[in-house]
Amino acid sequence: MVLSSLFIVAIIVQCTYVLYFFTRILWLPSGQELSPEDRESVSVIICARNEAANLVKNLPAVLAQHYRGKDGKPLFEVVVVNDGSTDDTATILQQLEAQHNHLKVVTIPQDADRTLPGKKYALSVGLSHAAHDQLLLTDADCKPASSNWLALMTAPLGKGKEIVAGYGGYEKTPGLLNAFIRWETVHTFLQYCTYAMTGRPYMAVGRNLACTRKALMLAQQNPAWSALPSGDDDLLVNIAGNGHNTTVVGNPEAFTYSEAKATMQDWVQQKQRHLSTGKYYRHSTQLLLGLYAVSHALVWFCFFALVAAGGGKAVILPMAVRSLLCWLSLFAAGRKLNEQKSGWSIPFFDLAWMVYNFAFLPYITWKNKQHWK
Repeated sequence: MVLSSLFIVAIIVQCTYVLYFFTRILWLPSGQELSPEDRESVSVIICARNEAANLVKNLPAVLAQHYRGKDGKPLFEVVVVNDGSTDDTATILQQLEAQHNHLKVVTIPQDADRTLPGKKYALSVGLSHAAHDQLLLTDADCKPASSNWLALMTAPLGKGKEIVAGYGGYEKTPGLLNAFIRWETVHTFLQYCTYAMTGRPYMAVGRNLACTRKALMLAQQNPAWSALPSGDDDLLVNIAGNGHNTTVVGNPEAFTYSEAKATMQDWVQQKQRHLSTGKYYRHSTQLLLGLYAVSHALVWFCFFALVAAGGGKAVILPMAVRSLLCWLSLFAAGRKLNEQKSGWSIPFFDLAWMVYNFAFLPYITWKNKQHWK
């Protein structure tokens, strides 16, 4: 009786959550470029440590963005912070800087006296050298999906927004791990995107994030900023973002793509670092996200327990309704994000996400990952 009641309550919570939040993905704003007359100058900031190969592969696409003023000249600069690299990063950047007037290279010595942990210090140095008040943040291992990426991601800033969250996807390669990474990325975007659409922004990804200098400086002044070596994206949204000044751009031309981790160990280390920021979310956001995760786990646990106890017929229909709503929302998100080919994996990874939450629970709730790279 108790198990059946828990199952029904969890089903109701899941369905309500999906209907209120996830279905909003159908109205995801695609964004629209501003005319050359309305554009403002932008500083793209990239923090790089031992990223020579990625800079060769991706930086030219950033420098070649179609973002020009009425005179036809680039209306943006790219500030790359070489954070104590020991590979060929300095040489690569020197070569590219000689070819592109709008590339600005800033070097942090390996023995620099750092005032902030990890990437936060490199980002603060990049901000101090940025010439413009509109900023676009990305990583050295990211490539824009199109030459209109910069124009689309920064257009909302010209309309009064202060934070713009974008989608940072992963390139498709063979293997189950890659499939799950891409599924989990879609699921994460579905959550933070639809939360923002309800006026409750709580996170973004530093791989693809636009903001104003004012918003970033406000975040840097908060005590939580110095607590982690990364997490600048989520902390920025939680400290400086609100329902009025934050938006999401869902245009496929505004996406960025990176190579996913190839081994389980590397991916686990990456997720431990990313999830460490969750404890700094607003309490209401933590409650809602926790409610979703707990009800998700209860649905699957109670379903299997009730089926094993012989009550299969009574649980099939409510489970089918819940699963149909969840899976259709994830499929719709996949279509919006050009990830529809992974639709076959939705039921399998829906169950796997419960294991994922239990595995990373310590980092979600209390542990800090103290290394950037």
